[in-house]
Amino acid sequence: MTGQWSTHGIELLADRVVKRFRPCTDGEPEREWRALTVLGQHCPDLAPAPLRADLAATPPTVVMARIPGTPLRGSAVTVDQANALAAALAQMYASVPGPVAERLPPRLWNEHHATRGIRTRHEQLRRTAPSRAVRHAVAEGMRWLDLAGRPPAGGPDLPAVLGQADGNLANFLWDGSKVRVVDFEDSGRSDRAYELAEVVEHVSAWVDSDLDIPHFLGLFDLAPAELRRLHESRRLFALLWLLVLALEDPARARNPAGTAEHQAARLLALLD
Repeated sequence: MTGQWSTHGIELLADRVVKRFRPCTDGEPEREWRALTVLGQHCPDLAPAPLRADLAATPPTVVMARIPGTPLRGSAVTVDQANALAAALAQMYASVPGPVAERLPPRLWNEHHATRGIRTRHEQLRRTAPSRAVRHAVAEGMRWLDLAGRPPAGGPDLPAVLGQADGNLANFLWDGSKVRVVDFEDSGRSDRAYELAEVVEHVSAWVDSDLDIPHFLGLFDLAPAELRRLHESRRLFALLWLLVLALEDPARARNPAGTAEHQAARLLALLD
């Protein structure tokens, strides 16, 4: 979810990347370093190798190896790229042992955090004048959330995995045959269905890219509990993104005009 907010600065060097974090409240530098270390132990070559960290510095700094590849964001994602993206995520979910994943802190923007974010932004939206399409979709989304009683949650049928926790397609680098993953500052304990929901509902999947979502999701053999979790989590992320887009300052918009209305239609389709 961090695609809308900058929490760090990056220095790209020939052989390494230096990531300097701005003041953080949720342990983002520690999360980044922890995930890189875990993946370096269990799934090398999928993410940057961790080189050095000074988490007590001002600013906290994480240094990692620079890996090859071009971000998937910004173009039509080909079948080969979608297949490679699915393979990379499946490898990450399967490679980190369950007991290791269980000991991780919950990822940021988990279902409880996302629900709080939705309700806060809904109150903010009341003080604005969104379009009729946006108002209608938000009302339907909030009705769904209120009837659900609580956000979709994990359980014994949803094994813990290391969640990268930022589905922005810019975080997936294609080198011509393989996809590698970067940006783990929100990472933590999650489950496959929730992580996949974030990828396919991230605004980057459609606003300036084109990911074939049915094809991509069809590459995962999800159990019935995971399919239910996926469906409800997609609704949750779609509602959150609609509120984020509806509150975007037109003078400093990151997205094209009409993006919020397009997102409104996407949410209604998921609620149908």
